[in-house]
Amino acid sequence: MPKYLISFEKGAMDHIPEEDFPEVGKAAHAVCQEAKDAGVFVFGGGLSYDDGDVEHGAVATDGMVTDGPYPESKELIGGVVIVDVPTREAALEWAAKIAVACRCAQDVRKFMYDPEIE
Repeated sequence: MPKYLISFEKGAMDHIPEEDFPEVGKAAHAVCQEAKDAGVFVFGGGLSYDDGDVEHGAVATDGMVTDGPYPESKELIGGVVIVDVPTREAALEWAAKIAVACRCAQDVRKFMYDPEIE
C-alpha cells in the first residue's frame, strides 16, 4: 500500500492557548491510537524546537553542515504522521482527523514507491 506523510508547519498551533495543549495532546494521541488499531500507523511525532532555537542542520553534498533549513526555506515542519493506506482519499480522511485533534491544517503527500526498499 502507498504511504502518506501527513504534516503541519511549525507555528501552525501557535493560536492554541497554552492551557489547551494537554487536551490537544490527548486528542492527537487518541487519533494515533485509532490509526494503530486500524493497522495504518507507521510513525508519528512532533519535532523539537528548544525555546525557539532551531536544532536543525542542512548537510550539503560536499558534507558541509549549515545550521537551520535550506537558506531559501522559511518553513519548518512541526510534526508528522505517516500512514500506510490504500488510497489518497483514505490518507485525507486520516489527515482530517489529525487536523481536528491538533486544531490546525495538515499537508498530505504521497511517498514515491521504491520496490528496492519495500
